[in-house]
Amino acid sequence: MSNETDQETAATTGEGGGDIVKSSTMMSTQHQHHHHHHHIMSTSVEEVDEQVLEMTQSTTTVSSSNSSSGNTTNNIHSRAQKSYKNLHEFSVEMLETEKAGLVERVYDLERQVLEHKDEIVCLKSTLADVLRRLATIDNSYENSTSGSGRGGTGTPAAGGAGGGSGGHHTVSDNVSASGQNSLSSKSFRFSRNTLTRLNSTVDEKRFGRVPSRVTSSPSRVKTNLAQKAIHYSNGSLHSDSMSSHSISPAPSPSPRQPNASAVANSHHALLASSGGMGKRWSSTGDFISTPGSPSGTGSSGSMSRFSAKSLLNLSGNSSRQGQTHPYVQRKNEDDEYVKLYISGRPIVIHLPEAQLSTYELTKVQPAPNRRLRLDWAYGYRGKDCRSNLYQLPTGEMVYFVAAVVILYNMDEHTQRHYLGHTDDVKSLAVHPNKLLVASGQCGGHEGRDSLPHILIWNSVSLATLNMIGCGEFTGSINCLSFSRADSGSILAAIDDSPDKIISIWDWQKKEGGRKITETKCSVDTVVAVEFHPLDKGQIITIGKNHIAFWSLDQNGMLYKRMGVFESFEKPKYVTAISFTQTGDVVTGDSSGNLAVWKRGTNVISRFLKKVHEGPVFSICALRNGGFVTGGKDGLLLLFDDALHIKAEQIVEAHFGAVRVVAEGKGSQLLIGTTKNCILSGDFTLSLVPIVMGHTDILWSLATHPQVAQFVTGGRDRLLQLWDSLSHSVVWSKDIGEPIHAVQIANAGDVIVAGGVGGRWSVFDIVTRELLATYTDGQEVIQCMQFSPDGNLLAVGSKDNCIYIYQCTKVAHRFSKIGKCTVSGYRRNCNGQYMSNTNVTSTLSLQGHSSFISHLDWSKDSQVLRSNSGDYELLYWNPTLCRQITSQSTVKNLEWATQNCSVSFETIGIWPENFDGTDINSVCKDGEEQFLVCADDFGKIRLFSFPASQPKSLSHSYRGHSSHVTAVQFMHDGVRLLSAGGMDTSVLQWRVV
Repeated sequence: MSNETDQETAATTGEGGGDIVKSSTMMSTQHQHHHHHHHIMSTSVEEVDEQVLEMTQSTTTVSSSNSSSGNTTNNIHSRAQKSYKNLHEFSVEMLETEKAGLVERVYDLERQVLEHKDEIVCLKSTLADVLRRLATIDNSYENSTSGSGRGGTGTPAAGGAGGGSGGHHTVSDNVSASGQNSLSSKSFRFSRNTLTRLNSTVDEKRFGRVPSRVTSSPSRVKTNLAQKAIHYSNGSLHSDSMSSHSISPAPSPSPRQPNASAVANSHHALLASSGGMGKRWSSTGDFISTPGSPSGTGSSGSMSRFSAKSLLNLSGNSSRQGQTHPYVQRKNEDDEYVKLYISGRPIVIHLPEAQLSTYELTKVQPAPNRRLRLDWAYGYRGKDCRSNLYQLPTGEMVYFVAAVVILYNMDEHTQRHYLGHTDDVKSLAVHPNKLLVASGQCGGHEGRDSLPHILIWNSVSLATLNMIGCGEFTGSINCLSFSRADSGSILAAIDDSPDKIISIWDWQKKEGGRKITETKCSVDTVVAVEFHPLDKGQIITIGKNHIAFWSLDQNGMLYKRMGVFESFEKPKYVTAISFTQTGDVVTGDSSGNLAVWKRGTNVISRFLKKVHEGPVFSICALRNGGFVTGGKDGLLLLFDDALHIKAEQIVEAHFGAVRVVAEGKGSQLLIGTTKNCILSGDFTLSLVPIVMGHTDILWSLATHPQVAQFVTGGRDRLLQLWDSLSHSVVWSKDIGEPIHAVQIANAGDVIVAGGVGGRWSVFDIVTRELLATYTDGQEVIQCMQFSPDGNLLAVGSKDNCIYIYQCTKVAHRFSKIGKCTVSGYRRNCNGQYMSNTNVTSTLSLQGHSSFISHLDWSKDSQVLRSNSGDYELLYWNPTLCRQITSQSTVKNLEWATQNCSVSFETIGIWPENFDGTDINSVCKDGEEQFLVCADDFGKIRLFSFPASQPKSLSHSYRGHSSHVTAVQFMHDGVRLLSAGGMDTSVLQWRVV
């Protein structure tokens, strides 16, 4: 029995030893497979294998010589099992170490790939900007040569298409003019036309001659435009001007701008020739060819656009018997007045004697030959918008205000403007290639294009590539994000509707894009959406009471995982989001905390409590792996890649809290604030304001009578003096109450500002010191106007009265003359005045029966005219404070200003069915060539002065997104300023 047991034991031990040897051999073979990566680790494993083999051999020898013990057998088995277990654990540890090293190397490779992508993007952007500048210079040269060499303007077909637009369309064709080309093109190159023109320029400079030019065929231009469906939102969607470029006097040289009219002609000719495009006729002036007009040639081609029934069959040869118009009537040709109907109410307007024999309601007044171009946009929307400030590789920063997206070059102090939107821009996203931009807007006032939608456009050519989601959204688009792991092929948008819908778009597919999917995002507010930079199809949304991790599968389905806070404090809002270089998610919340969410999970791996006092509004990931956070407390904190605080910077309280932080050039930071300012600086130097603006409704604007300055005031209580040449704020002052009216004295030494409660104040224009305060009534001061001779000041109040003051030799001292009222007169049904001695009503003795809206002085400073909230037009003797009832004494007067929107000169600005409150402000230039009006729909319209015909044609321009509260020409008559209401912006236009 003993011998049999020993033999079984020996056999069993031999088999076990064989298994161990076999396993060791397999492990050795497996480790040799990784010999090139882990030589030292593999050597250690081989040594262990040899030890185990020797142990098993010695065990076999001992077991064959020892014939007595089962205990020895058990010991041998336990030692073998322990050795095997140790070997297994060692192998697992080695594999985990290898995996960790592999992951680290993958992360490093991802980082290097991203760095290379950034370098390539920077090179592409720089080259694209160079092409844009070359094309601009090229167009400028062509326009100058076409004006001199061709003996004036050619026809739109020949001179326009062949000349002015060649370079313009070359840029659009070669520099990402379509969504597909912009993403797939590996390089930018000159077209044959551009190279030929460049060679022509060089040859002409050298030899004084221009060689023959190769031009694009019209058929190719037509095909390209039809396929790409690109419309140029340059200057305005409702104007025919060139793209908006603004260059302020700065030491750095900047390229000359092309001649707007010539480029406009060529651009329109190309658009008209493209069957797929079709010109968007936005200016009724486009239908008339007038001598000298940049859009006409004097041929019958332009007039052929009129049909026999067009424009109500208005013509100079129509019958003069019973002249009527939908809203203007003159019953007999001998009548000395017409009736203008506004909101159904007839307003009697007397005709000047010079117009009595020639005035006809059926005449059409053409639009002016010149146009407006946006020169500069003042302001920034940081009060209620996030993620709206980016630095582009070309050196421009991109941000928005009102309906304008601004590309500002801080070094050259120049602006370019994208004007494709019809209402407030609410969101912005930059494509990973840093060339394309997506901007989303809220709903507008009229037409399909005013529905909430997203525009994808090229930041170099300002060409619109696609309009996304028009008619698909119900609220404004308040969050946008391009995908980053797949080179920006899809776009995520948050619809700020009651259901807070998240939608994913393939924005490159056909016109209008293709919606991949949509679903309800959250019942509460969503403040941001971001694609993960490394994981394809991973999206994160944050907002009130939530952070959500979304996965988009290949079938276009969205799956949602809510973030789990576990034992950490759950905030009311998750307010900011960013990513580490390894793909972890970093968020900030309304309690001032920072949280790190491990990549691929929905749980917090690290929590930094109370980093800020109050909400964290922005987290900016730096190139070196660090972060900068900004919050409501106005504090900027610099973190390293391990989230250790390294430095801090404070934003002065009068600039507002930090809304957004963006990385600029080098170590420079760009800071957008809640008081609509943009600051620039770093943690070693102080922060310098580069953009400033108003934060609440902007009511009033006035220009300086002698220099290039203007003053603004609004409900935010800020009185600000601006310089229109340097495009900067000279000074800003909080006067302690809302401002509804401002004026600068004729001498240019003081500013008067009207507030609430009947108070108006006088400030020194240089020191901004408060010099005096006056009170008239208890209502809001609506308007103020100095007489041309500078001796009188008229103050219009909401209490329906006009207060007249005498200006003294001391600039800030005014002597009250009286209050304008009517003494015993009332109007009959024809608008004529008669004695009213039996009237006992107090209201009939107060002149206007509604608030004073506008004031004008005659050129001789002897007569004042006024409009009221109920559209009355009254005339006054200011020295007597009595109303003038005899029309013969006032109807032939010439007026120094044109602020009154109801007058003979402004009959044509009132479209049919307009409400009387729709026109907010009008003005004329000093040479009385142009009349400009501003309305409630964000439009500025340019008329010829006077616009006295019911059918007066105009050019219309967009830029504001709210009711435009004021327009004023500068003293030079070349620049025009317009003030937005709710959009808080000031736009500076140039007559071109």
